[in-house]
Amino acid sequence: MSDIVPSAALPLTGTRPRLELRLAFLALGALGLIAGLYGALGRLGLALPAGGSLAALHGPLMISGLFGTLISLERAVALGRGWSYAAPALSGFGTLLLLAGAPESAGAGAYVAAAMVLAGTSLLITIQQPAVFTGTLLFGALAWLAGNLLWLLGGSVPDLVGWWLAFLVLTIAGERLELSRLLPQRRGGEALFLFAVGLLAVGAQNGLITENGAVLFGLALLVTTLWLLVHDIARLNIRRSGQTRFMAACMLAGYAWLGLAGAVLMALPPHETAFGYDVALHAILIGFALSVVFGHALIILPAVARIRVRYAPVLYAPLLLLHASVALRMGAGLAGWEAGRMGSGVFTLLALAGFAASLTSASRNDCKAARPAKPCERGSGSR
Repeated sequence: MSDIVPSAALPLTGTRPRLELRLAFLALGALGLIAGLYGALGRLGLALPAGGSLAALHGPLMISGLFGTLISLERAVALGRGWSYAAPALSGFGTLLLLAGAPESAGAGAYVAAAMVLAGTSLLITIQQPAVFTGTLLFGALAWLAGNLLWLLGGSVPDLVGWWLAFLVLTIAGERLELSRLLPQRRGGEALFLFAVGLLAVGAQNGLITENGAVLFGLALLVTTLWLLVHDIARLNIRRSGQTRFMAACMLAGYAWLGLAGAVLMALPPHETAFGYDVALHAILIGFALSVVFGHALIILPAVARIRVRYAPVLYAPLLLLHASVALRMGAGLAGWEAGRMGSGVFTLLALAGFAASLTSASRNDCKAARPAKPCERGSGSR
């Protein structure tokens, strides 16, 4: 997800688990994604085996099973302390519990424990490198913890989802804030960023299904989008070429959906229409967060799992399909076209499968081209 951790913040010291264990954590995150999307298809009305049971777990599996595991794993790699890997282990365990049919409280409890470890990891990073961006990452971890605690205590997803969404937005925005330090600083930029964080916290606390909470959260998303468009390095990198431009395109497309989600929450608050709730959630989760994942998979996989991957122009095809799926969901919702809403879920799955296949193909072709000169090895990746 962006380089979700402050990559320049700390050296990799201390005990690190074997590569195979980190690959297992990565696989558990992928399992959370697959199960969450499978549940999403069940929510859309497709007749799938066990689709009904997973439909109710769609949100937790996507937020905690996928993003929670990946973010925790990256933060643990950055800190390099053995105990910090308990976070992805616990979130992955929570996913396995939910998929095995254990009570929701068991899975929620594991997710709470994972969030506590991530918050501890983030706190240590913040103490060692005090800065607004590390504090934002810490606050993002605490937002994940708040959402998980509310779910464990029996809260409904619509009541607490603001905290989960804040977790994603703050994590990505905090990392982009770190990267923005490479650019000349604009007056008032940090104050605008902190203003957005404050609005986000109040909106999440009040709840997205309340009029006040929806307006404040939506305004926070709009302010965050404005900050990102003005201060993020992606606006300059889009003029470059190759992998750098692809990553920038993923980020800027994601920012557009983030801003749209904010506008929808303000214009069509969830307490008045289910359409506003549905569009806002999927604009953030798919249009914004998954677009960021697409953009930074080329960095994440080498850094975390030492998997050699390479950029190729074909990666734009699944990226376009991903954003088309969100646009279709929005359009189908406006038109009341149920078949279109179902198709949007299928398009999202195809986009993810196509991205994985394209990345694998591009990397294999690169390895074959390099083989006469030297063996194709797992790389460590670079920023």
